[in-house]
Amino acid sequence: MKNLITTLRNIFKIEDLRSRILNTLGFLVIYRLGAHIVLPGVDPGGLAKLQAQTDGGILGLIDMFAGGAFSQASIFALGIMPYISASIVVQLLGIAVPFFQKLQKEGESGRKKMNQITRWLTVLVTLGQAPGYIVNLKSQSPEAILMDGTFFWVTSVIILTAGTLFVMWLGERITEKGIGNGISLIIMIGIIARLPQSLRDEFMSRLNEQGGGLVIFLVEIVALFAIVTAVILLVQGTRRIPVQFAKKIVGNKQYGGVRQYIPLKVNAAGVMPIIFAQAIMFIPATIAQFFPESASWQGIAGTFTDFTSWAYNLTFATLIILFTYFYTAISVNPNQMAEDMKKNGGFIPGVKPGKKTAEFIDDVMSKITLPGSFFLAFVAILPTFAKIAGVNSNFAQFFGGTSLLILVGVVLDTLQQIESHLLMRHYDGLMKTGRIKGRSAVGAAV
Repeated sequence: MKNLITTLRNIFKIEDLRSRILNTLGFLVIYRLGAHIVLPGVDPGGLAKLQAQTDGGILGLIDMFAGGAFSQASIFALGIMPYISASIVVQLLGIAVPFFQKLQKEGESGRKKMNQITRWLTVLVTLGQAPGYIVNLKSQSPEAILMDGTFFWVTSVIILTAGTLFVMWLGERITEKGIGNGISLIIMIGIIARLPQSLRDEFMSRLNEQGGGLVIFLVEIVALFAIVTAVILLVQGTRRIPVQFAKKIVGNKQYGGVRQYIPLKVNAAGVMPIIFAQAIMFIPATIAQFFPESASWQGIAGTFTDFTSWAYNLTFATLIILFTYFYTAISVNPNQMAEDMKKNGGFIPGVKPGKKTAEFIDDVMSKITLPGSFFLAFVAILPTFAKIAGVNSNFAQFFGGTSLLILVGVVLDTLQQIESHLLMRHYDGLMKTGRIKGRSAVGAAV
C-alpha cells in the first residue's frame, strides 16, 4: 500500500504526466455524459424492446462498445465503430491500391493524408448506418418515437453523424493531449461501464434463478481470474532474438561488443485483429436494419448475431486468424529491422546481415504468429462456452472475447506509457521489480 501511494505521488509530481492524466479523465467524462443524452423526439421510457434486443448477441457487443448508448438511443448511439470500419477499409486499400501504398511511404505527411481520408470515409459510413439505426429503432420501439416524419429522420441522421464525429475527435484529442490511445480508451470505458451491472446480474441470478449459490459464483470469478492471467501472458509474451554488436576500439576505449535482444511479440498485432473481425461481423446486422420485413436478411442477421452458433464462431475465429497475419505483416517490417541492425553494426549470431537477417526474422515471426493467432481466436470465442455453461449473457462477454482482450491490451498499453514517463524522470516503475515486462515498440493496443 505504501508503494502504491508513493507511485501515485510520483505520478502527480510530473507536471506533464499529471496534465495528460487529467485531460484523459476529462475527455472520458464528457464521452460518458454524452452517452446518456437521448436523441430529440425519442422517449427514453419507451425503449424497453430496443434494450431487450441488445441483451445478447452481436447487438449486445455493439451496445457494449458504445457504452450503452446504442440501447439508450443516445446521440452517441453509433459510437466509434464507424471510425473503426473506415480505418479497416483504408488499411486494406493500403495493401491493394498503389495510391495508398505511396501515401504510406511518404512518412508523416502521408499519414496525415490517410487520416484525413479516414475521417471523410467515417462520415460516409455513419451516414449509411444512421438511417439503418433509425429504421431498427422504429421497428423495435415505435412507441418511443414522439414525432415522426422527414424532420425527425433528417435531424436524427445529422445528430448521429455529428455524435460519431465528436467521439472520433475526443479519441484523437486523448491520443494527442492525454495518455494512451484515445480510440482504445473510449472503447474500454464503454466496456467497463457494463461490468458492474453484469456482475450484479450474474450474482443475483446465481442466488435466485439459476441456482448454485455463492459457491458457483466464486468458481466463475476464479475462472475469470485465470482467463485474465492467460490473456496477459498472451499480450505480453515475447520471443527474444539475440543481437550482437561489433566491437569498435577508439583510443583506449572499447565501444559495442555487447549482446542485446529484439523482443518479437507473440501477439504483435495487439487487439486490432479482433476489433477488425468484430467490425466485419457487424455488417450483416447493419444491413438487416434496413430490411426489417425481409425474412432472408433477418435470417442471415440472426445467424451472425447469435454468438453461441457454430457459424458465428467459425467465421469469427477464421477472420481473427487472417487479420492477425495481415496486421502483423503491416506492423512488423523485417526488412527495416534488418537494415537498422546493419547500419548500427549489429547482427544475429550465425545469420548474415541484410537479406538473410530479414528472412530469419520473418521466419521467426511466422512461427510465433501461428500459435498466437490460434490462441487469440480461442480466447475470442470463450464467451460461447461460458454462455453454454450457464453464465449470464452480459457477464459471459468478459470471459474472453473482444471485451476482455481490449481491456487487458488497453490497460497494459496505458500503464506502460505512464511507466515510461516515470522512468524518464528517474522514478521507480509501476512494478516492485522494475519495468512492466513485455514492453515493445510494436503491437500497440489499437
